[in-house]
Amino acid sequence: MVADKGKKSKTLEMPQDDDSDHIDGELVLSIEKLQEVQDELEKVNEEASDKVLEVEQKYNEIRKPVYDRRNEIIETIPDFWLTAFLSHPSLCDLLTEEDQKIFKYLYSLDVEDFKDVKLGYSITFNFKENPYFEDSNLTKTFTFFDDGTTKITGTTIKWKEGMGAANRVPQETKGNKRPLACESFFSWFGETQQKDLAEFGDEVAEIIKEDLWPNPLKYFNNDADEEDLEGDEDGEEENGDNEDDDDEDSNEGDN
Repeated sequence: MVADKGKKSKTLEMPQDDDSDHIDGELVLSIEKLQEVQDELEKVNEEASDKVLEVEQKYNEIRKPVYDRRNEIIETIPDFWLTAFLSHPSLCDLLTEEDQKIFKYLYSLDVEDFKDVKLGYSITFNFKENPYFEDSNLTKTFTFFDDGTTKITGTTIKWKEGMGAANRVPQETKGNKRPLACESFFSWFGETQQKDLAEFGDEVAEIIKEDLWPNPLKYFNNDADEEDLEGDEDGEEENGDNEDDDDEDSNEGDN
């Protein structure tokens, strides 16, 4: 009888092993199907990225004449870019007093993506003839390579005699941040060390390209400060209303 029970227990265990193998097989099959779908999604995402770049490149061409018209109007407004820089919360501290004098000769600024936008861009400052340097254009260019590195080039400024002090030697920086107002803004053109794309982070370039360039009028008019001020005033009014409500509740309690 004992032997029979042993045989029965073995026959009962066998289906459990079969079920386990069946479950494992289904799991493997599900994972393989999931991988196929994921590969298909990756292909669609790659196609979408290519289409987005095509659209961006198309609209860069459409924007170009509009930006040119904008620059023509800006040239008629005295100290436009100087005012916009000084009104920007992040850029204002980068200009020394001497830089501000030089910026009075800045009549246009251009940010231009490469034809293949994922390969890089350039930022160009255009100056009228001035007593500080010979150059009429100062450019900084960022080129992104497939191996993940970034090549940074900048104009070597040809300072006029006695004016080189405005381009002080860059001081040691911490991370990607530049010292504020302790060196000339123009030393930025000389900061051209190559970096890995993952570590790339030229804070000045990113602010100019992504924030100032799209709508400099916002900073020229100090609209950004006004928006912040309005937000602060709204917050103060809400706090005042809350205090009044508390006082009323307190008085009702006393009664």
